[in-house]
Amino acid sequence: MTVPARTRTGDGALAARLRRELEGEVLFDAASRGRYSTDASIYQVEPLGVAVPRNRQDVIRAVQIAADEGVPVLPRGGGTSQNGQTVNTALVLDTSKYLSGISDLDTKERTVRVEPGVVLDRLNAQLKPHGLLFPIDPSTSSRCTLGGMAGNNSCGGRSIRYGLTADNVRAIEAVTADGVERHYGPVPGNLMAGPDLDPRMTELVQKLREIAGREAAEIGERFPKVLRRVGGYNLDSVSPEGHNMARMLVGSEGTLAFFTGLELQLQPVPAEKVMGVCHFPTFRQGMEMAQHLVTLDPVAVELIDRTMIDLARDIPMFRPTVDQFVKGRPEALLIVEFAGDEQAPLLRKLRDLNAMMADHGFVHSVVEAVEPGFQAAISEVRKAGLNIMMSMKDARKPVSFIEDCAVPLEHLADYTSRLTELFEKNGTSGTWYAHASVGCLHVRPVLNMKDPVDVHRMREIAEAAMDLVREYKGSHSGEHGDGISRSEFHEKMFGTRLVRAFEEVKDGFDPSGLFNPGRITRAPKFDDRDLFRFKPGYAPERRETALDWSDWGGLGGAVEMCNNNGACRKFSPGAMCPSYRATRDEQHVTRGRANTLRLALSGQIGRAGLASEEVRDALDLCVSCKACRRECPTGVDMAKMKVEFRHHWTKKHGLKPRDWLVAYLPRYARWGTRLAPLLNLRDRVPGLPWLSETLFGLSARRPLPVWRRDAFPGLPEEEIAGDGRDVALFVDTFTRFFEPENARAAVRVLRAAGYRVHVPAAEAEHRPLCCGRTFLAAGLVDEARAEQERTLEALARYFDAGVPLVGLEPSCLFTFHDEVPSVFGSAVNATALRERTMLFETFLRREKEAGRLKLRLGETTTPKALVHGHCHQKAFAAMGDVTAALEMVPGMQPVVIESSCCGMAGAFGYEAEHVEASMAMGELSLLPAVRRADPEAIVVADGTSCRHQIRDGAGREAMHVARVLERHLM
Repeated sequence: MTVPARTRTGDGALAARLRRELEGEVLFDAASRGRYSTDASIYQVEPLGVAVPRNRQDVIRAVQIAADEGVPVLPRGGGTSQNGQTVNTALVLDTSKYLSGISDLDTKERTVRVEPGVVLDRLNAQLKPHGLLFPIDPSTSSRCTLGGMAGNNSCGGRSIRYGLTADNVRAIEAVTADGVERHYGPVPGNLMAGPDLDPRMTELVQKLREIAGREAAEIGERFPKVLRRVGGYNLDSVSPEGHNMARMLVGSEGTLAFFTGLELQLQPVPAEKVMGVCHFPTFRQGMEMAQHLVTLDPVAVELIDRTMIDLARDIPMFRPTVDQFVKGRPEALLIVEFAGDEQAPLLRKLRDLNAMMADHGFVHSVVEAVEPGFQAAISEVRKAGLNIMMSMKDARKPVSFIEDCAVPLEHLADYTSRLTELFEKNGTSGTWYAHASVGCLHVRPVLNMKDPVDVHRMREIAEAAMDLVREYKGSHSGEHGDGISRSEFHEKMFGTRLVRAFEEVKDGFDPSGLFNPGRITRAPKFDDRDLFRFKPGYAPERRETALDWSDWGGLGGAVEMCNNNGACRKFSPGAMCPSYRATRDEQHVTRGRANTLRLALSGQIGRAGLASEEVRDALDLCVSCKACRRECPTGVDMAKMKVEFRHHWTKKHGLKPRDWLVAYLPRYARWGTRLAPLLNLRDRVPGLPWLSETLFGLSARRPLPVWRRDAFPGLPEEEIAGDGRDVALFVDTFTRFFEPENARAAVRVLRAAGYRVHVPAAEAEHRPLCCGRTFLAAGLVDEARAEQERTLEALARYFDAGVPLVGLEPSCLFTFHDEVPSVFGSAVNATALRERTMLFETFLRREKEAGRLKLRLGETTTPKALVHGHCHQKAFAAMGDVTAALEMVPGMQPVVIESSCCGMAGAFGYEAEHVEASMAMGELSLLPAVRRADPEAIVVADGTSCRHQIRDGAGREAMHVARVLERHLM
């Protein structure tokens, strides 16, 4: 599904021509340019505009148009570059949405052809059934594209076994500045004896051989003799005896040509794998051991330092894994991985690893990981290293500019020690992780890029670090390429002659300077603050906020937690980000939204600030699923930011009638249930659905929830006995008035288990309690606060008596964990509130584990249970409680659907303008999985929205877990 960008006027002749002549999208509005002005580096350079080509012909035509108009061209894939390769004053061509074809798989020769926008993990998922993979494995594999990997000459943790991207690309199709697409592959020494080359290609080959031959001595002297060298152009690959022209293009960062296709060399998937996590009391001891560990022939040796361990423990999705594989308080871990066709030899290697560690004085210091799930969890933590490091909630953050310098292993300990001394001299420290196997550690000094003093420190550190790298005969650019932050240092590293040779290469391919100018050659100063994301005078808008953002130092600090690394662009596994998965648009991904908010707060896209139309458009498809809250390693909480935005938008623009109906539902629902027969006519009388869409924007394509005359009335109040058998049941508005059978089922199950069930209500008015969620969704924070104050007052007597509050609807229950503390700030004890409120199934699981649950359930006659998790259950790691509750039924076998948001998201799926997006999200995985399910299986979904989406989209009735348990009561 495509959500077209809003058309702006005044885009100019270039935009108009591109729109006429391309099939893909053309985005020249200020917000789109702003979203494409950053990558995962510290830089921000606004492009002239963005085109999203739909096919190869669009690429060729866009390059031709840009050449005609005298406009530079910048290729872009996932936009995850660390050094500013994918930002420039140019026409950006984003290949990641449409140019994702995979073809010509040859399993015998182990080759495949791909378009540049193919994401690495998607490619490997398609290759896996054939026992093959593309073996280069950067940590961004879930969102990086093959075109970007080739442009950057990516490496990854297993380069000691598989080499670099350049070693695994057989040929490239690319468009050069003359607008012609050509094949770049092997060329023989005698050009007349090989395949026919057009005059332009012949000229290029001869030019490269002339340069390489002339500079052979300089290349031999100045090119580093380490595996990890990706700086400059690959002149060392050119030979008069024959060479592969693709190797010259790999690592060229879009400066020579625009890739339209790649032929890749594949490798067999290792059948078996084991890991050993080696613990070291000091960082230097780990660095000294790396050179010994590689003699055991591992496929990878990866570093995790103390800072990363501590930060990972603060991230909910990583804490359980870290606690499992980290023992004690080591200063460094080296994760040693062995792979092969049989497990027995690998287990012997683990024994050898333990013996080697013991021989060097590290007895019983290896945690072994043989089980595949455990290995995958460890790898996930390691691959998230960058984002984990960037999760520091401080103005100072780890900054990438000397990140991947590589030195020979015998010098690694001395190099890291001297860098640490350099950081201390400049009043800072550094973070370390990644590829100890090849002497390429990702090191980031912690600096504040808004502070001119720290910017000066960055220059001091960079100059001294480059001197160290030269001293140890290492490479200043070992993995992440040159971009802005490395290109300036080519003269220091390679010498003047080779820098001039690089310029000749650039001019030979691209005489007019069309492609990504100023990168690799003729570069700007890397610390030019006009190129920074936080430019001189950067001053984010400071306004009073509705929610408490103190943990981040304010709303601006929370927005700036997004480091643009793009984890939200992943497709699987996990829940993030459903709107991006449905649209593939940068505007509708967490990164794009965070960038839009940052631009709005800093006044870069108009004066309206947070209440701007640009922010509204970017947040339009955000379903507040909270997946980013859990799965974004830096903790960007877009659902909370949307509440803040809606607050300011509503204050400025007011509420639509539909928004009023939804927001105030908890206040009028008591009266609505009395009018149930009348209100339910909407989906029974022809023409009324159309009328409701016309008047209120409620889609005629969907039936609305059915009002119930038999609404749950509550329970007579009882005294709290205080013997541990009391439980308070929070019956939310949706359950009470639309699905009261769920509340009745929960009461029956809890009573059958021997508990006294209380249903709290406000004593003065005896009306149902409300969590305030519908008001928050509309931005009515003051109204939500009023409801929450009333609810907390009513709950106080239960909390004071130690009675747990149990909820049925995840979105309502988890409001007490998340939004209530944000609304009240330090006025509420957030920790105590989270401990005292829990879902129905969480309560049952805890009681069972404590030995207090006395629930008798009979054998099931329908053992298969397909479970869809509500987004907030996933965000708060509660899915295990659902399956545990279902497994209390003898014989029941719950299977969780791997899915993101169902797409209904409260009222979102009922809104006429969003119904298509809602269904697209459901069709990503949930609805097809339900349709495929055994007709005899039960479908379980705790969220009322989820149940409606499953019914509307798949024609199956889903049940709350309470009803499943009620069915099996004895």
